[in-house]
Amino acid sequence: MLYTELLRLWDEAVQAADAKDWEGALSKLEQISEPNSRITFNTASAHLVLGQLDLALQALDLTIAKDERLAVGFFQRAAVMMQINRLEEALSDCIWAQKHMRGNMVIDYRQLGLRFKLYSWQVLYNAAAVYCRMGQWERAREVLLSASQERGGGRGGQLEAALDSVLRGEVLAPLQVPENVVFRPSKQDVEQLKQRDFLGKAKVISSMIPNDDFGGFEPLRMQKPGFYEPKMDGAQESRYMRMRTPYMARGEGQLTVPGGAMVFLFGDEDRDGMATVIYDGQRGLLPVSLLEPADVKTSKGKKENRVPSGIPLPPGLKPPTRPQAQPSPAPPRVRVTSDTPPPSYTTATHAPLPASEPPKYTANAASDQHTVRPRPSPLRSRGGNVMDDGEAQGAEASSVVVKVHYTYTVALSVPLDIPHNELKERIAKKLGQPASQLRLRHRQHGSQVLIPLGGEGEPGHTMQEVAEAGRATLWCQTEDPLANRPILYQMVALYDYTAQGSEDLEFSEGDTIDILGEVNEEWLEGHNAGNIGIFPSCFAYRENVNITQSSEL
Repeated sequence: MLYTELLRLWDEAVQAADAKDWEGALSKLEQISEPNSRITFNTASAHLVLGQLDLALQALDLTIAKDERLAVGFFQRAAVMMQINRLEEALSDCIWAQKHMRGNMVIDYRQLGLRFKLYSWQVLYNAAAVYCRMGQWERAREVLLSASQERGGGRGGQLEAALDSVLRGEVLAPLQVPENVVFRPSKQDVEQLKQRDFLGKAKVISSMIPNDDFGGFEPLRMQKPGFYEPKMDGAQESRYMRMRTPYMARGEGQLTVPGGAMVFLFGDEDRDGMATVIYDGQRGLLPVSLLEPADVKTSKGKKENRVPSGIPLPPGLKPPTRPQAQPSPAPPRVRVTSDTPPPSYTTATHAPLPASEPPKYTANAASDQHTVRPRPSPLRSRGGNVMDDGEAQGAEASSVVVKVHYTYTVALSVPLDIPHNELKERIAKKLGQPASQLRLRHRQHGSQVLIPLGGEGEPGHTMQEVAEAGRATLWCQTEDPLANRPILYQMVALYDYTAQGSEDLEFSEGDTIDILGEVNEEWLEGHNAGNIGIFPSCFAYRENVNITQSSEL
């Protein structure tokens, strides 16, 4: 049965119950072929109102079979059991209801669509009613006394009146969910049943292009491979304006625009010096004196260096030829001098920092912070001696907290002077992976490129080179080392790329890709997460040209 049909019949049954048409509500509920526990509870409520106790008991049995932890189901069935004089089973349902409340004083069922709160004292009240019918008056009084100590509202003196009735030997009437309270479907789901016109009515848009025969849309342009940017002529370029100063709306139809914002001039200047503009999807009036022409074009140099935004177009109408597998492919466009070998996997992943760069963190860096911290308590050493504040600060300054992003995130505290190779061994032990297949990278301040952690196999490289203010963040990947494949440079993925063939390289947005070769102007061969393949060059950008060649300078 479709969920929409179930939802429609459920909602119609609830509306019939609100109108006191319980026969109509039952007819709607019986049409549901696969009811859930809440629908069968409503069926039991309808049978109870009509006086059909046996049918109500069958519906409650089905409700509990579908949801064995529904405390209100056991509570309601216990009340029905008492009415048909099945006292042992009624007492068992009270015990199960109390157990499934899981120690809570109250359970609010509004999140499930039932406007009812089940209190713990109500379950104990029904248990006392069962003991009254069994003739165990002293046991009933003890249960009521324990119920009077329970917290929770909604009692209104019922427990005191019940104690007086027990002392007089009067049988207590069972409590149950009111007849007008039923499970209701989600309001948001019911609203989705109504048909909606998402397209709306067509509107005619006047064309701004002179002698345009088309009714209102801009004529189609040929799209070039890369990132599409609309072309403008001299007449249209002046339509883009920039606000000199902020402007607050002072009348009807005017806009509030911050200073420096770009707007589109939609109409000409009127008599009051106001012009119709479009800003942030709204059309309104702004003073012409506050507008100045905006240069939306960028120079060629800036356009090449900026990170493009938007969805990239296909690399070309005709896909390029896939690279052929060769025994020893020679990477194209690599300038190698006689005294400097090309960058390999080892040099790319172990690029040392320049000698002129000072360490980013020192032992007294914590004293340069301007935040006020509470005075730390004295620390006790292993021998039982108490260290003063100076020794404690020295101990804190000699360690660094390293956060490692893997398939999950882990953190560990290591000494500040720990070598990179020893740090890699600790991370490998923490992750349960062999250290030879782990690749660590870090990100410089203000950059999006993940740079390989240098000096893993060389002495003298410690965490002091990458730590800042006692903290460091590393990214870890499990990769097989490249077999004699040099890395030309690295790029950062702009978007997710799904492989279209077995030779394609699949990656996610933000991944760092090692470029192994350039197939042509539109396709590159790269390495990521242990995989080698080709991908469109427009899906990634090159932030720093000399990432891997930093060790050669």
